[in-house]
Amino acid sequence: MAFVPQLLFFLVLAFAAFIIRSRVLRIRDNIRLGKANPVNDRSGERWNNVLLVAFGQKKMFKKMIPATLHFFIYAGFLIINLEVLEFVIDGLAGTHRIFAPYLGSMYNLLMNFFEFLALAVLLACVVFLIRRNVIKVPRFRSPELTGWPLLDANLILITEIVLMSAIFTMNACDQLLQVHSEHYTATGTLFFSSFLMPLFSNLSQDALHVIERSAWWFHILGILGFAVYVTYSKHLHIFMAFVNTYYARLEPKGQINNMPVVTREVKSMLGIAPADAAPAGEPGRFGAKDINDLTWNQLAAAYSCTECGRCTAECPANLTGKKLSPRKIMMDVRDRMEEVGNSIAKGGKGLQDGKFLLDTYISREEINACTSCNACVEACPVLINPLDIILEMRRYVSMEESGAPAQWNGMFQNIETSFAPWKFPPSDRFKWANE
Repeated sequence: MAFVPQLLFFLVLAFAAFIIRSRVLRIRDNIRLGKANPVNDRSGERWNNVLLVAFGQKKMFKKMIPATLHFFIYAGFLIINLEVLEFVIDGLAGTHRIFAPYLGSMYNLLMNFFEFLALAVLLACVVFLIRRNVIKVPRFRSPELTGWPLLDANLILITEIVLMSAIFTMNACDQLLQVHSEHYTATGTLFFSSFLMPLFSNLSQDALHVIERSAWWFHILGILGFAVYVTYSKHLHIFMAFVNTYYARLEPKGQINNMPVVTREVKSMLGIAPADAAPAGEPGRFGAKDINDLTWNQLAAAYSCTECGRCTAECPANLTGKKLSPRKIMMDVRDRMEEVGNSIAKGGKGLQDGKFLLDTYISREEINACTSCNACVEACPVLINPLDIILEMRRYVSMEESGAPAQWNGMFQNIETSFAPWKFPPSDRFKWANE
């Protein structure tokens, strides 16, 4: 029966892998609800964004204290999880600390470094919990951060604290067992977990073994559970940030892209369309009313959002009391994707359920409050662009429904006739400079 723990571990690992794979495929299908938008230009700049912004956390360091704490969690996630490889091999092979004999004294250095990061992660999570629930930083208290979003943020921090505590408990008992059992490979003194050893020093060897194994199983099951949970959580940004920074817009922030179908139509009317241009078909919907009117890049960006609220904290419309919150825009896009994706998976109505991103999730008051200033785009640590989505919905309201606010219609007419928002002829435009 010695193989039972290995078999059990294999079954748990396979089950977690199955759930994660299913969830990843669902997210992929949700993103594919968006329109095609090939991105194959300026790959050097795109990889530079990935390295500096996603991997290097460049934009996080505009706020030094949270950035430093976040860096510890981020580095801990990347580096401590290298130990998971050893956990997996030990779990499948029935060994214990299989890398220790091969790495020699280097193993002790690595384990002490891992423990330092584990302590840093634990302390950073405690500080973040205090910031959210005791200090109550304003950007974490917005109306959209109630219910599940609030619980999600706290749950992941608490989970990290518990998982790091399990590492210290396991290592402390492990060091005590090394004295009496050949199965427990000598690791040398592990500085941080050694402070916990007096708590367990009076226990029997059997009790130590039970605690050590329980902590080992708790940690690896916690990691697998975390991997599954992340696919349902805002913490999917851990992976999606790399995707979003690669596919993020590289044009200057003030540049608003034209609509290709409108450009083609105007050129055709003016007789300047290319001679080899294909005949124009149905133009389709102008702007965006639902998620299928957005591009897949824009939908992927919604899965990259960590709900940090930096965009909303910088938004001038929000700061003056208006309803707009760029963070909510991205959360709404993600929620609508999830709703449609779940409906399709169950054989439901999908996009034909009578709901839309516009009006059902995002109100016209919200999109009309936007000043197009790009403050939210500049503030985002992973280059998410809520403004693109807002502009697409505005285009739909204006071009499909002629539903722009009345005061905007005069401006549109002036731009059409006078090429400026103000009602005077272009020939008078520079009269202000006469004196």
